[in-house]
Amino acid sequence: MERFLVVDDDEHITEVLTKVLRSMGFEVVAHTDPREAVKEKRFDLVVTDFMMPNLSGVELLRQLGAANPDAVRVLITAANDFKVAMEAVNDGQVFRILAKPWGLADLRAAIEQSVTYYRVLQDNKRLTRELASRNAQLTQLNTTLETQVIERTNGLLEGMVRALDYRDTETQWHSWRVAKFTRRIAVAWGGFSQETLLSIEQGALLHDIGKIGVRDAILLKPGPLTPEEWVEMKKHPELGWRMLANIPYLRAAAEIVFQHQERWDGRGYPRALKGEDIVVGARMFCVADTLDAITSDRPYRKGSPLEVAIREISRLGGTQFDPKAVEAFLSVPQSEWLRIRAEVESLEEADRRRSSGDQFPAVSPQ
Repeated sequence: MERFLVVDDDEHITEVLTKVLRSMGFEVVAHTDPREAVKEKRFDLVVTDFMMPNLSGVELLRQLGAANPDAVRVLITAANDFKVAMEAVNDGQVFRILAKPWGLADLRAAIEQSVTYYRVLQDNKRLTRELASRNAQLTQLNTTLETQVIERTNGLLEGMVRALDYRDTETQWHSWRVAKFTRRIAVAWGGFSQETLLSIEQGALLHDIGKIGVRDAILLKPGPLTPEEWVEMKKHPELGWRMLANIPYLRAAAEIVFQHQERWDGRGYPRALKGEDIVVGARMFCVADTLDAITSDRPYRKGSPLEVAIREISRLGGTQFDPKAVEAFLSVPQSEWLRIRAEVESLEEADRRRSSGDQFPAVSPQ
């Protein structure tokens, strides 16, 4: 049975994590002082907080990795820690990121996926030694590993978007709706492979991830931004691109993040790109983003009917939007946009029910 190393300077959280892991049948060694945890040698998986005194979670994982490189790592972090925590992802140090406040269902899912991944890695090492006589098994294993990479990607994406949503409550679930809207426009446009469709959807999902690097005083300001504040806000596409560009499976999505505020007529930012100089995913995203902005409720106004969004998007084709992206959007039946919105609303409701059904209290950010 796998042995977990649990590290968190909050004794209550350490106790909860230990109780959950033992209830799942795993061995656990726990520490509240990361300086003591770094001395541990015998463990298979690590679950650690990011923000701790004396030694950060990222540095702890780096030191533990030197002595036990096969251990699978799970990092728990709050939204305002995400910019630094991404360093660990880029270095390949982290299998899953779990955003605070986490619930029991999210924790269990992260643990189960991490253990599965650890077991696959161990099987891979064993089967590699038997390559000459076990080619058939190795082929099956490689297929499983590819599946695990996809699960890791999805887990990281969900963790990052959840962290941003917890921070900017005004637009919660906006990213999920826009991602599905953009993919539907891409399907209507036609000619894209499944791999490209996934990259387009990922780019739309992560479009605002750079706002993690924008100060709360600006991001959450209730009134208009000053010119100086707009300068900082307009840096978020590049900040998002820098966070994602070094992750191989997110490079195409990173370009959409970088260009999601560009306009067909060249009046966007950060590089004032024009026309087809803008990647096609970003051109389709702009239509989807406007659709969601017009039809969604905000604290200061009610969302408008779908017909209003259709008229406005049609009017702006050739100026703000790529005419072909508008054409693809208009070719989709109105019932499809309503269905997608309802689908995301059902996901939101399921998430709310899952969180309210936890047996342990959600852990708040430090």
